[in-house]
Amino acid sequence: MSETSDIPYTVQGKYWQQLSVGQKFRTHKRTLTETDLVTFINGTGMLESIFIDTTYQGAMSGRPVPATLTLSIIEGFLLQSVIQGVGLAMLDLHVKPLAPVRVGDTISAVMEVTGLRPTSKNNRAIVTAAVSVFNQNGETVLIYEVTRMQVGDPAQAS
Repeated sequence: MSETSDIPYTVQGKYWQQLSVGQKFRTHKRTLTETDLVTFINGTGMLESIFIDTTYQGAMSGRPVPATLTLSIIEGFLLQSVIQGVGLAMLDLHVKPLAPVRVGDTISAVMEVTGLRPTSKNNRAIVTAAVSVFNQNGETVLIYEVTRMQVGDPAQAS
């Protein structure tokens, strides 16, 4: 295999120096399937009747999915794009579900950088973002604020 260090990655996150407060990023869309629901609840142990019993007569119709599944899908999108290769740690997370998400719904999100604070050493910064998750009808179904530590551009290290 030949040397490939000079070939850019197809997906590389943004160094903190490439971010600014107010900057927004949009994720791709993804339709949640029955397989997504079953895999998630089996893997996490969230074997609650509302998720495992298709005849369950609860307060909402359809096949609702856990809000944590919705969050996980969106976090996966963000980790594969703006966080890839630059994320060091998730430091804080505040989640607020606003509306049910069901099997068959298509979700996407917008992430807005709301805070950027360089640390005192190691070319790192604390980055805060507000994430709004939407369904296929454009309704906001979940919001969250996340704080992460991210690396800086090695070329700008002091």
